[in-house]
Amino acid sequence: MIETLLVVTLIAACAAAGLGAVLLLRERATARDSREELGRSLASFSQTISTQMGSIATVQNAQFETLRQAVGERLERIQQDNAAKLEQMRQTVDEKLHATLEQRLSESFKQVSERLELVHKGLGEMQTLAIGVGDLKKVLVNVKSRGVLGEVQLAALLEQVLAPEQYDTHVATRPGSRERVEFAIKFPGRDGDGQPVWLPIDAKFPLEDYQRLQDAQEAGDPVLTEAASRALEARVRLEGRSIAEKYLEPPFTTEFALLYLPLEGLYAEVLRRPGLFEQMQRELHVTVCGPTTLSAVLNSLQMGFRTLAIEKRSSEVWKVLGAVKAEFSRFGETLARTKAQLQTVANSIGDAEVRTRQMARKLKGVETLADAEVREVLGPAEDDSPQALTPSGDSRSMN
Repeated sequence: MIETLLVVTLIAACAAAGLGAVLLLRERATARDSREELGRSLASFSQTISTQMGSIATVQNAQFETLRQAVGERLERIQQDNAAKLEQMRQTVDEKLHATLEQRLSESFKQVSERLELVHKGLGEMQTLAIGVGDLKKVLVNVKSRGVLGEVQLAALLEQVLAPEQYDTHVATRPGSRERVEFAIKFPGRDGDGQPVWLPIDAKFPLEDYQRLQDAQEAGDPVLTEAASRALEARVRLEGRSIAEKYLEPPFTTEFALLYLPLEGLYAEVLRRPGLFEQMQRELHVTVCGPTTLSAVLNSLQMGFRTLAIEKRSSEVWKVLGAVKAEFSRFGETLARTKAQLQTVANSIGDAEVRTRQMARKLKGVETLADAEVREVLGPAEDDSPQALTPSGDSRSMN
């Protein structure tokens, strides 16, 4: 029984194995057929795609060619239009440039002609100025002429600032001396004796030393510049000592004098020398002034003169007020006496009025006479005139 079961099981297993093999073979055949069908389908799809792509490429090439031709024609037309417009613009620009250039050239030639005419006039003026400069150079070469030029400039400054009675020319500031200073400012005397106190002012013009200094500065030579500066310093110091010795004599003069330099550049060079200005003030009692500095000094002195005039007028006013005060006190006394006299007269008039009223009361019962009868009894009055009558013309109104 068991063996039979084993055989049956074995047979069943074999049958199952054969059936699996058959099924496996059938599945493989089916898969192979499917792959072949898929391969044929893919080949057919690829061929179809290739055919369609070729058609699309052909159409696109035709469209691209048409587009290229249209773009080429359009670009050609645009180039032609641009060329025409550029030619038109070139002609317009050429015409405007030509007109503008002609106008500008005409204006430029006109301006150049005017400038040349002005230059020609300027050259004539420069020639005239050169002649004048030459004459001025000749004047400045002469020491005496330079001194006259400085005196003229100083005189102009004094005339502009001060009154004629506030300064004098060619003054002998030292008693008994023959040296006369060019200009001297007049200050009131200290003792009230009418003798003025003088402030000497002398103009100096050391042109040669100043020119040598300028030439050295332009050449850029420090050695020559220093030497010229020292020479100018020595010259200015010498002139200051000469002024101090010739013109200063306190108390007939002020404690200091003024040395006037006609050029601001020359005055600046003097100030540039270390200690020169202060040393001349301290040792020589001489103050160096340029045109601007002297103008400031003269204006300050003018203010001082005005202050003195105001003080003098103030003292005169006080004297007048003192006299008026004394006279007013005497007038008060006279007024008091007049008041007393008027009071006496008023008292007398008051007494007369009282007596008149008493007499009027006593005569109240007496009959009043007519004017003719009054004249007959008493005689004509001394002031019997139309003016002495009352407005009514009747003297009886006085009763």
